[in-house]
Amino acid sequence: MSPVAIIEGVRTPFCKAGGRFRHVAADDLGAAVVRELIARSDVPPGQVDEVIFGCVAQPPHASNIARVIALRAGLPVETIAQTVQRNCASGIQAVTTGAMLIEAGRADLIVAGGTESMSQIPLLYGPEMSGLLMKLARAKTVKARLRALMGFRPKFLRPIIGLQLGLTDPVCGLNMGQTAEVLAREFVITREEQDAFALLSHERASAAMERGDLADEVMPLIGMPTYDTAIAEDDGPRKDQSLSKLARLRPYFDRHAGSVTIGNACPVTDGAAAVLLCSDRKAKELGLKPLGHVREWAYAALAGDRMGLGPVYATAKLLSRTRRTMRDFDLIELNEAFAAQVIANERAFSSARFAREHLGRDRAMGEIDRDTLNVNGGAIAMGHPVGATGTRLILTALKQLRRTGKGRALATLCVGGGQGAAIVLEAA
Repeated sequence: MSPVAIIEGVRTPFCKAGGRFRHVAADDLGAAVVRELIARSDVPPGQVDEVIFGCVAQPPHASNIARVIALRAGLPVETIAQTVQRNCASGIQAVTTGAMLIEAGRADLIVAGGTESMSQIPLLYGPEMSGLLMKLARAKTVKARLRALMGFRPKFLRPIIGLQLGLTDPVCGLNMGQTAEVLAREFVITREEQDAFALLSHERASAAMERGDLADEVMPLIGMPTYDTAIAEDDGPRKDQSLSKLARLRPYFDRHAGSVTIGNACPVTDGAAAVLLCSDRKAKELGLKPLGHVREWAYAALAGDRMGLGPVYATAKLLSRTRRTMRDFDLIELNEAFAAQVIANERAFSSARFAREHLGRDRAMGEIDRDTLNVNGGAIAMGHPVGATGTRLILTALKQLRRTGKGRALATLCVGGGQGAAIVLEAA
């Protein structure tokens, strides 16, 4: 494919759900990053052809959240917008959808990104309570209303936790943490290995914040509802994290025989990210200097109970399509949904047996050098606002390529339900 330029990108701080952004809706998070992106890019808002945003738990008040974001960000009413959803890969899907439109000549300038307020994923009522409320709404007399109310039972008020429901695969019946336990057993990954990887994520993220490296991609955001504090950093990384603290945490998803804890898993998080995609012709016309380019991408599917291996499946397709090898990447951003999941991918990438039995390849894909993997930390420290993370991986990778003078990066992640996504990025 012809390269599609990424001119600039920005994200909000990533903050733990129920915390600093608990009062900020997903569309408000998205609008904030789009306004900042347009300002940083110095692009006239009327030049934007389309806004494409990923969001997993789309809020009821903003069903096409991309359109709401575009308008609240101050883009002209004529700006078209669409919302995409590929679970954890929604933020990458937004970028690749935009890249396809630009490559096809259907657009020149697209804002693509992702947003998620996991704080505001609602509690739901079951069918009994919903039925009762429907009867009350349709009742036309006092007698009919009383008859409907007589059918009420206290158990009707037992809530269904939307977040828990959304993080459970309805086909295999496992939640995402349980799928990480599947991989921990399959690849014989110890609790100590997982905790060590989690500690590394916190150490690298904390160091990147100390150096100011992440400040280049993070915009300050005023916290609601008091509006008295500017939040300028992710609140997940812990400078004082230690193996002893991690070791004290009990397994969360399999209390008796498990090894996955809340310490070696990513936290539930709120946040948004966006990038500006542009054709090279339009970039030259507007005098825009690209941050980097999208070169190629691939999506893959696998069994839902092993969904964490999505990166190795998607990257295998990507390497076959591009005739590249793992040695061609100077930097790898692999989303840290769980430490067990990342370590399982490392072992699958380096296994000739796995390549033959599962990928149809005659040799291993190659070792992942941890010196090139998530060098600024990952989601175990930063958090994983599911609709936004794919865009964050792209943004973080391109900023790091520019910072270090490196040339090419791979961004990849697993996808709930049994998919994977991988994308090749090159520095400008």
